[in-house]
Formats: sequence, structure tokens, C-alpha cells
Amino acid sequence: MSKIVLVTGASGYIGGQTMLNLKDAGYMVVGVDTAAPPDNLRGLPDRFYQEDFSKSHGLQLLDQFTPWAIVHCAGSSLVGPSLGRPSDYYHNNFVKTKMFLDRIVDHKIDTRIIFSSSAACYGEPVMVPCAEVDPCEPISPYGQSKLMIEWMMQSYSRAYNLDYMAFRYFNACGADSQARHGQRSGATHIIARVLESIRDDREFVLNGDDYPTEDGTCIRDYVHVEDIAAAHVQAMDRSLPAGVYNLGTKQGASNREIIQLAQEITGKTVKFSVGPRRAGDPAVLTASADRWIETAKWQPQWTIRDMISHAWAWYRR
Repeated sequence: MSKIVLVTGASGYIGGQTMLNLKDAGYMVVGVDTAAPPDNLRGLPDRFYQEDFSKSHGLQLLDQFTPWAIVHCAGSSLVGPSLGRPSDYYHNNFVKTKMFLDRIVDHKIDTRIIFSSSAACYGEPVMVPCAEVDPCEPISPYGQSKLMIEWMMQSYSRAYNLDYMAFRYFNACGADSQARHGQRSGATHIIARVLESIRDDREFVLNGDDYPTEDGTCIRDYVHVEDIAAAHVQAMDRSLPAGVYNLGTKQGASNREIIQLAQEITGKTVKFSVGPRRAGDPAVLTASADRWIETAKWQPQWTIRDMISHAWAWYRR
């Protein structure tokens, strides 16, 4: 029988793409999410449970399936709202994950948990590209909650021999290259917002043009969602060492560059105005993924142009 992988947050963007890649690789996938899967994911997991992963029925899935690995994507994931509702973020991210980890260690479940962490752990980086050894000083409750989970997993690893990995994503974007999956409408990162503004023929608001960068707009390291999912499939090899790993490209693209590329790819003009900065946004955030590259021989396969092209194909589908 194929090895079983449990995916929390299975109806979401990264959870859904990871399920696709796991199925392509031959794993049996069990999905759990409080939200029903979108139409494009219906029937994809071998089993799907519409449950809260931290409640009794969700926790029982750990005993029922004894998964080879768990991909933990569930949680609240927006910087701005976390500033206004920190209680929600600490509860949904940290408290619920603690309940999940406690079940694993109390029941001595032999599994590896692969956690969706974030570049937000770094806050305003001391230097770029960020490396895993750099200081982590998150500037939002969202980033703080992710770092708290990393600390908890590290201490559980020392005390209870928890087998874990944490992937710090740097701006997941794009869509499945075969147009099987992508983001739902209303996503918050710039590529989705720009493309949706083109699709819907409405104005896009650029958040800030007075950052200390060459063109005044934020610079980010974008990673194709398929490349992120591929890293999760590699992490199924439990001989690879536990720990924290960046997933990035070392390459930064500014917000104005994203607008220009979107115009080139779609052949349409982006109608935009400049608005205020978003709270909690550092000027530059790029990543060194050398540690995971050396550990797993991972290499990003897709360029920023590919990411926008695949996302546009998904939106047009």
C-alpha cells in the first residue's frame, strides 16, 4: 500500500497544490480542512474530511491513519489582519498546532510533520538574501505565531524526538502548470491582485512607492507554488535531516516590475493608482535556499515570468 500523507489546510492554495504533487508521486493523500475543497480539487485526495484538525475528530485522524508524514498548511496567513486581530492568529496558528503536536507525542505517532512557516519570521531582515541562521525579529503577530511554532517544534524535537521540518516560504505564487489548481479570487499578494484587476477591468492599488529601493516599491522573492509543493514531496524522505529551511530563489522582483511583466504577458494595460504602505511590509525580502538545495538537491524550476503566465492561464480558465 502507498505511504499515507495527511494534509491540513487541504482546500487551500498550497495545500491543494501539494496534494496534486503527492498524488503525482504515488502517495495516498488524506486531506482535512474546515472548508470544503474547491471544485477543481474534489475527488483528488483519497479521503477528505471537513473538520478542524485540532478538534477531536480531526485529531483522531492521526490514530486512524498513522500517516508517514503530515503536511501542516492550516492556519491564518495574512500580515495586515493579524495586526488588528492578534488573538485569532495566536489561537489558530500556535494554540491549535500545539494541540496537534501534543496528540502526536502523547500517542507516540511515528510520523514527520512538515510545517508551512513563513518569511515573515525574519521581519525587517538584517541582510538579504536571508539565511536560516539570520536573526528572526517578526514585526507582525502572523510572523510571530509562525516563529513560535518553529520554537515549539524545536523543543519538542529535543524532548520528545519529534521529526519535523519547517519551510519558510517566500511569496508563493503562480498556479499549477497544467492549470489544475490555483488561487481563489480575492487573494492578497500582488501577482493575484494585478491579474484580477486586469481580468475584472478595475483599478489596482499599489501599496507604497516611497520605499528605499531603486523604483520605490517593495522587492520580494517569488517562488512558484509547484516548486514549493515539490520541496514537500522531497521532504517525504525521512532520512533527510530535520530542521528549518528557506524556500526562495535569491532573486527579487519589485512591485513595478510585476506590473510591467503582467502587462507584457496579458497584452493589457494595468490601471493602477498609488496608495499608502501596508503595515508590516519590509522594503526588501529575498531568501537563500542554499541549505535545502544542498540537503535535497532542490532547484526552483520556474521563473517569475512563468509564475505570472501560469497564474494568468488559471484565471482565464
